[in-house]
Amino acid sequence: MKIGILSYRSHPYSGGQGIYVRHLSKALQRLGHEVTVLSGPPYPQLDAEIELEKIPSLDLFGVEDRIKEFKFSLLFSPLDLYEWISVITGGFPEPYTFGRRVLRHLKASEREFDVILDNQSLCYSLLDIQKLYPLAVTIHHPITKDHRLEIENASNWKERLSSRRWHSFLPMQKKVSTKLNKVICVSGPSKQDVVEEFLVSPENVEVILNGIDIETFKPDSDSKVVENRIVTTASADIPLKGLRFLINALPRVLKDFPETHLMVIGKSPNESKIRKLIDDLHLNERISFKSNLSEEEIVDIYHTSQIAVIPSLYEGFGFGAGEAMACGTPLISTDSGGLKDVIGDSAIKIASGSIEEIENKIISLFKSPEKREQLSLKGRNRMEDLFDWKIAALNYVKVFEETINIHKSANN
Repeated sequence: MKIGILSYRSHPYSGGQGIYVRHLSKALQRLGHEVTVLSGPPYPQLDAEIELEKIPSLDLFGVEDRIKEFKFSLLFSPLDLYEWISVITGGFPEPYTFGRRVLRHLKASEREFDVILDNQSLCYSLLDIQKLYPLAVTIHHPITKDHRLEIENASNWKERLSSRRWHSFLPMQKKVSTKLNKVICVSGPSKQDVVEEFLVSPENVEVILNGIDIETFKPDSDSKVVENRIVTTASADIPLKGLRFLINALPRVLKDFPETHLMVIGKSPNESKIRKLIDDLHLNERISFKSNLSEEEIVDIYHTSQIAVIPSLYEGFGFGAGEAMACGTPLISTDSGGLKDVIGDSAIKIASGSIEEIENKIISLFKSPEKREQLSLKGRNRMEDLFDWKIAALNYVKVFEETINIHKSANN
């Protein structure tokens, strides 16, 4: 079948959206389907066989001085002007503006699709697209979770106001979600949260676990592990990732293992609570941040790390955990949200937000090479058995066939 995948932003190296789009499109293409990705910037890194149709935006989050991006031509483009004003005033308009642009593109294009999959834009335009094409929509997790945690961690009214302004797209997503014919969630807990937070009918939601690229993320016996190196994947400015709890655990770990070093796959904080915490604990020499990495560079970090730690307070799925396990890196992780489905019994579990548990489990695992070897094997086997992208793609095809039948019935 001819499949269109919509993605309002698809950064190839940070966040899960670009990873998801790249590997799902590749897996569907390998099954013999014709796949086209329609994406806003930053654009995804796709296999050569996958066609990319670019849906340009102002891409204001990719520039340093957004005020200078104002041009008089914006006055003649209401959508562009709205995007600029929204970003300048602290909003996040991309899901909405992408929807308007991709709907216009689809109406003008001569390309036909048998089915379209939206990657969580949840924009108003999906309701019009759903009339034109069979449509399925992936919701990785409801962003209400992120918003609520940001509000709880805000230090003052300015931070609370900023969070509310940024998340002003949420009423749109809630409204649209209830009117979709078919929703796909990437884990069982994610489905439960979408039903509770967005009030989506459970009968309209299918669970399809994401895959992990087990061909790229795989063990390498030739790599030299750096003693007491810990790796984590966490955005420093997102409270949901729980990085502060791991950082707070390091001083005690350092008492027993003075050479401990934390590698954070994520953007380095500038002036933020995380930066202040690192300074206050005198950990600048013990923590490194690495961002904009290729998959090969990420794999190398996993191979050279003695253990991985995922301290997230919530994940819709948990690519970082899955990729660490696929590389054979022994994993300590919370089982919050979709992480429960990812790690199973193949990682050491810690309670969300518990600094003491993080301390104890890291120290214990550093002391036990036998346990590290056991976790390495179990983690890799779990990824091979359950998280091959081909398994996910086959399940998507089944949902696409159901979606096509629903669309036909609705138009007869």
